[in-house]
Amino acid sequence: MSYKPAIASMSLGRSWVHDLPYKLDCAVANNFTGIEIFFEDLEYLARSEYNIPPSASPSAEAQLHAASSIRKLCDERKLTIIGLQPFMHYEGLRDREEHKGKIEKLKLWFKIAKLLGTDIIQIPGNFLSPSEITGDLDIVVADLQEVADMGLKEEPIIKFAYENLCWSTYFDTWEKAYQLVERVDRSNFGMCLDTFNIAGRVYADPASPSGKTPNAEEDMKKSLEAMVKRVDVKKVFYIQVVDAEKMREPLVKGHAWYHEDQPSRMSWSRNARLFAFEEGGYLPVLDVTRAIIEGLGYKGWISMELFSRTMGEAGNEVPKEHARRASLAWEKLEKEIKAWESK
Repeated sequence: MSYKPAIASMSLGRSWVHDLPYKLDCAVANNFTGIEIFFEDLEYLARSEYNIPPSASPSAEAQLHAASSIRKLCDERKLTIIGLQPFMHYEGLRDREEHKGKIEKLKLWFKIAKLLGTDIIQIPGNFLSPSEITGDLDIVVADLQEVADMGLKEEPIIKFAYENLCWSTYFDTWEKAYQLVERVDRSNFGMCLDTFNIAGRVYADPASPSGKTPNAEEDMKKSLEAMVKRVDVKKVFYIQVVDAEKMREPLVKGHAWYHEDQPSRMSWSRNARLFAFEEGGYLPVLDVTRAIIEGLGYKGWISMELFSRTMGEAGNEVPKEHARRASLAWEKLEKEIKAWESK
């Protein structure tokens, strides 16, 4: 099969609690061959290597050195780095001076990506407030074309995987994200399709007593049918397969995870994701995955990405257990994929 299992480094435990080399060991011990690198992992390693306090940002030199260290750690373990993420809060900034600062930051990210040995940078849909960002398509598309054109000039070419987040301010569904992909119209600009973020907007609503949107099943069915008809699989750079807990109580004011300054879906995402097939999960993860793999004909990296309140717990068992759970999810998914392909 031409499917390769990957795991996101943050899903093995937060770097400020668990050392990156140990997390990578856990990934290898559970038969993962690829890993997503979160920029936070790199920053924490840079601080450690240069004895930089948590309150200070590592210098460009420290970041580049950390990238080289991570590449060495992964090479020693025969782990492929499939992408660097997240290049946050980029598109649609109203403050154009801040936009220029992001462009300068990206130039450093290009150097980091090359040292890591990856050619993909992930851009999550912006979730700043409307006072800070615009949803004007012309502006957003122009911003994304700018970085895509920069990536095309790199050797090797840098690709961008745009991801709708289910709490993004303007581009919170795969349909809206794919509209950007179509309008940007660059060979190196595509998508990361995430089962949580796709189903988490169309199907699920953690603030609802039912945990679902009003027409969850029908809307999800229509959305996936449209995906199969519309999306060019060449624009799918990698996928993430993950589920989430159904809230026992609506995630609204008064809930332990509620934060007035962030959407309920974001609080839910940070605290309550589960690996696929785990007890308590309720999203139509297999339906979404099947639409991508069987419907679109996707082949490539499949990442088990997770965010959870459990990642902040101390102890070596935490990343070890997350990696074990991710491996079980991959094994079950692999059986499903084989069953789809045998039909």
